[in-house]
Amino acid sequence: MHTPPIPSNESTRLDTLRALHILDTPPEERFDRLTRLAKRLFGVPIALVSLVDANRQWFKSCVGLTASETSRDVSFCAHAILDDDILAVPDTLADERFHDNPLVTEAPNIRFYAGCPLTVPNGSRLGTLCLIDVKPRELDDEERELLRDLARMAEQELAAVQLATLDDLTLLSNRRGFSALAQHALNVCKRLDRPASLLFFDLNDFKQINDTFGHAEGDHALKTFADVLRGTLRESDVIGRLGGDEFVVLLSDTDAAATQEVTERLTHSLDERNAQAQRGYSIRFSVGQIEYDAARHGSIAELLSAADAAMYSHKQASKARAAREA
Repeated sequence: MHTPPIPSNESTRLDTLRALHILDTPPEERFDRLTRLAKRLFGVPIALVSLVDANRQWFKSCVGLTASETSRDVSFCAHAILDDDILAVPDTLADERFHDNPLVTEAPNIRFYAGCPLTVPNGSRLGTLCLIDVKPRELDDEERELLRDLARMAEQELAAVQLATLDDLTLLSNRRGFSALAQHALNVCKRLDRPASLLFFDLNDFKQINDTFGHAEGDHALKTFADVLRGTLRESDVIGRLGGDEFVVLLSDTDAAATQEVTERLTHSLDERNAQAQRGYSIRFSVGQIEYDAARHGSIAELLSAADAAMYSHKQASKARAAREA
């Protein structure tokens, strides 16, 4: 077994890692969503966001393992952070660096490993997004690109720790965080020729809730709607609060029909929450739905603009309908 060498910038790397104050923190959905997505897309039993500390590798997110850390001496990821490229080990038993590693000869019996380094703006490689299998396999060029894209999303989440890209009230991504994550997701959909849709939500009569019941109740309504979004949508969907009562969701690998089913499920879930709460008002929304078209939407900003316009049209049509029925 080869013990991984220490990077030349180790002191700076460790200072950067510890400045994040992320080590030994509880699981977070934004990282868990990525490892669950990686596990599903690659069909592997284990996927990790691993951070390499001085004497250990610690898992910020882990699906398929019960351990939360391992010694750095036996860490595959400690080898992966030595280079900018993906470290792929098709068969650990055929690789002299790892064939007698206890993580290979004992549980979890690693036979395949692929780790993409996670790099922050100062150039420090803090850890990896990695895939593990119990049987040998290869990564083709498209799979390598997909792993890089998922790693870039993990890097954005690490940056979010520093750049405050979370909405304090709802703990969803704010505008900056959503734009960064959604752009990466769109890039993946474009490369794989997969559909995507954006939903732009605006809560109806939200000002009336604030005026009648107070701003604390308005905050409760916003958190309730955020909870409904989290509870109804898939782990791979990107959810954000743009500000005020505006929320957005990017649904990857989802066509128009499936997106319509999502809005119907959301409406049903929200109706159930309204009925349970009995708070003197009901949370309702208007929504704009736009299918991603690479020819028309060059960026997430353009897709957001189109969905915003569609939401406004929906809201105006609803108001006109209500006026006619009054």
